[in-house]
Amino acid sequence: MSDELKRTALHDRHVELGGRMVEFAGHSMPVLYETGPIEEHHITRRSVGIFDIDHMGQVAVTGPDAVAFLDHVVTSKIADLEPGQSRYGLLLHEHGGVVDDVFVYRLADHYMVVINADNRDKDLDHLTKHAEPFDVSLDDRSDETYMLAVQGPRALELLNKLTDHNIFDIERFAAAHVSLVDVPMVIGRTGYTGEDGVELYFGDEHARRVWNALLDAGVEHDIETAPIGLAARDSLRFEPGFALYGHEISDDINPLEARLAWAIDFDKDFVGKEALERIKAEGVERKLVTFVLLDKGVPRQGYPVLNA
Repeated sequence: MSDELKRTALHDRHVELGGRMVEFAGHSMPVLYETGPIEEHHITRRSVGIFDIDHMGQVAVTGPDAVAFLDHVVTSKIADLEPGQSRYGLLLHEHGGVVDDVFVYRLADHYMVVINADNRDKDLDHLTKHAEPFDVSLDDRSDETYMLAVQGPRALELLNKLTDHNIFDIERFAAAHVSLVDVPMVIGRTGYTGEDGVELYFGDEHARRVWNALLDAGVEHDIETAPIGLAARDSLRFEPGFALYGHEISDDINPLEARLAWAIDFDKDFVGKEALERIKAEGVERKLVTFVLLDKGVPRQGYPVLNA
């Protein structure tokens, strides 16, 4: 594996746990553990899976025009977010193609835009370009922020063992400032699996402490808990139909083709709106469809679809 790949603070811990490390978005990340991706998938569905997703990025947006700027550059409505709320949306090119899909959190003193690692430089360039007319500041906090996901039907139960804050009080798509094992963090009740669960944002230096505490709490409280690799993360997001950048959405795929019209507020102006309205009026020429497989095997991008 290339020495140029970024190693997260948990890299050595993944190796200790039997993680098979692969390149993903410029990072060395675990694709699976000794349990195997099928069992990792089922563990997340029946109990709790813990995901290292530190390849994701976070950009803080501050300034008098922060709301106006985000409403201009994100397809979903940001202006009505209350402190502690979040919303999924898209960054678009002028021609309507997708720059990236993002989550925008309104926190106590700033907005946090969560971006995909592979698109970090592209997203920052896009945001910086469109920020020019606005009185805003953009601060890329990706390197100093660690991100974990805790997903599954018993995820909140597990987290409650490690904090005095009742995690069940955090509503879906909301966030709260919480101390977990004495580590201050933002916990958002969001995820990428279709299960209930949360995503954690905290200082990079606390990664090993938080990770180990989660796994240890599972053992101590008899809550089945396991680390989950990228392979199972992919199959888990397949089932609810969540998009992965570079596959279901890209620079050349617009959100109407990708069945993401629900993430667009056409009652406001945003970058790419004119193109989408034109496409909407003319009708899309292609559209994402889903299949239920009857046999074993995982279809990959580029596989032929045959009418047999």
